[in-house]
Amino acid sequence: MDADIIIVGSGMGGATLAAALAPTGKRILILERGERLVDSPEARDPTAIFQRGHFRPKETWLDAEGRPFNPGNYAFVGGNTKFYGAVLLRYRAEDFRPLRHIGGVTPGWPIGYDTMEPFYTQAEHLYRVRGDATGDPTEPLHSAPYPFPPVPDEPDIAELRRAFSAQGLHPTALPLGVDIDRWLARAPTTWDAFPDSTGAKSDAESCGLAAALKHPNVTLMTGTVVRRFLAEGRRVTALEVEGPQGKATLRAPLICLCAGAVMTAALLLASANEDHPTGLANRSDQVGRNFMNHNLTAMIAFNPLRRNRSVYEKTIQFNDWYLTGGPEGEPLGNVQMLGRVTGPILAGESGLPFWLSNLLADRSIHIMAMSEDLPDPNSRVMWKGGQIVLDWRKTNVAAHDLLVALLKRAMRRAGWPIVLSKGFPKSKPSHQCGTARMGDDPTASVVNADLKAHDLENLYIADASVLPTSAAVNPSLTVAALALRLGRHLANRAA
Repeated sequence: MDADIIIVGSGMGGATLAAALAPTGKRILILERGERLVDSPEARDPTAIFQRGHFRPKETWLDAEGRPFNPGNYAFVGGNTKFYGAVLLRYRAEDFRPLRHIGGVTPGWPIGYDTMEPFYTQAEHLYRVRGDATGDPTEPLHSAPYPFPPVPDEPDIAELRRAFSAQGLHPTALPLGVDIDRWLARAPTTWDAFPDSTGAKSDAESCGLAAALKHPNVTLMTGTVVRRFLAEGRRVTALEVEGPQGKATLRAPLICLCAGAVMTAALLLASANEDHPTGLANRSDQVGRNFMNHNLTAMIAFNPLRRNRSVYEKTIQFNDWYLTGGPEGEPLGNVQMLGRVTGPILAGESGLPFWLSNLLADRSIHIMAMSEDLPDPNSRVMWKGGQIVLDWRKTNVAAHDLLVALLKRAMRRAGWPIVLSKGFPKSKPSHQCGTARMGDDPTASVVNADLKAHDLENLYIADASVLPTSAAVNPSLTVAALALRLGRHLANRAA
C-alpha cells in the first residue's frame, strides 16, 4: 500500500480533512493536480488577472449545447480558495430543514444545524475567521465567539452601513478569513478574486494544509492528475494517476475524494467498469445530478457626485430578506459587498473602454445579491467522450429577480441613484455544489450522513458535491465543517 489514506484534492475539503486526520499518525497521501502558487507581479495586477486570465487553467469544458468554454476553476494547491473572497459564513439553521421557496421546496439534510455547530466553531478557529455574530437576526447559535474581531469598514463602507440601518435593515460584519494588514502590505488591492500568494488569506493551503503538513505522516504530491478509480465489488482497489514521473497506480485501504463538485462527479463517472457500469457510487443514478451554483448578480451603484475611496470594500452583509421577503414570505437570499471593483477590473469583466470603466468604478459602490439555486436532477455534470459537460439549469430565478429589485431600491435610498447590474454567467461556476448529494436513502443520494459512498465500503467524499442544498451563502465554511466532522468519524473508526 502507498498510504493508509489517500485524499484526492487539496482544496477546502481535502486540506481540512488532512488537518483533522494528521494527528492520528496514519500515513496520509494528498494528491493535487496543480502546483503551489508562487508570488509574482501578476498576483496583484488586475489587468493580468481580469483581462488576460493569467491564472486561469488551460482546460475546456462543454456546455449543454456542446460549445466549449474555459471554466472558472483553478488548479493550484489550495484549489479555488486561493482566489476566493474569503467569506466564511455559516448556513442558517433553517437551511438544514425543508424550506419553501418561490421556485420549490428544498429537501432538507439528513443532519441538522445542531450536529454541525461544533464543527463550524472548529473551522472558524482553523481558518482564523474575523467576525461578529451579533446584530443579524438570522444568525444561528454560536457556541463560541469568532477568534478575531471583524475586518474594519473603510469610511465609505461605514457610511453605507449607516444608510442601510436608517432604512431598517440590519447590516453586519462579513465573517472573513483575511489578515488585512498582511494583505495590504503586499499591495493596496481587494482580495476578492486575487490570488493569495503570501498567506494573508485563510485559504486551504495556508490554514488546513499547513496544519496537516506539520505532521511527518502527511505527504503532498503535486502535479498529479487522477485519471480514474479502479474498483471491484464494493471496494476501490487503486487509483490510476499521471504526474511528473509518468503514469502510476496508487493504493490505500481508504480513499477520500475532495476534488470539488464538478471534478468529483466527472471522476466517478469516468471510472465506470463492469461492476459499476454507470460510474462509481452511482447505483442511484445521482452522481453528477443536482448541480447548484447560486443565482448571483453583481451591482455597480453609481453617483456622479460621490467618490468611493475604498481599497478593499468587502466587509458588510445583510440577511433581512434571507428567510422572508417573497410574496408569501418565501426566502430571497443574502446581500454582501463585492471586493473593490477598480477601472481595470471593470474593463476586463465588462469590455467597456478604460475611460468609462475608471469613471464608473471611482464613483460607485459594488455589491452582490445571492439567492439559493434549488436542486434539480436535470441540472448536471456529465462525462462524454473524455470531456466534462456541464448542463446547469438555473432555478428559483423569480426569487432572485425580486431580491435584485429590493437591493437596487435600497442602494438608491442609500445615495447611489444609478444601479447597473449583471448576472454571473453559466460559464462561471463560482459556488458550485451538489452532484454527489448526502442522504439516508441509497436510491436517491450518493453518500450517507457520514459521507461514505452508499455503494462502496472504502470511499468517502468531502467537498461541496455532497451538499443537498446550496443555501444562499458562500459554501466554504460548511465544506470545512463537514470535512472536520468526517475527520473525527474516521479517527474514531480507526481508534
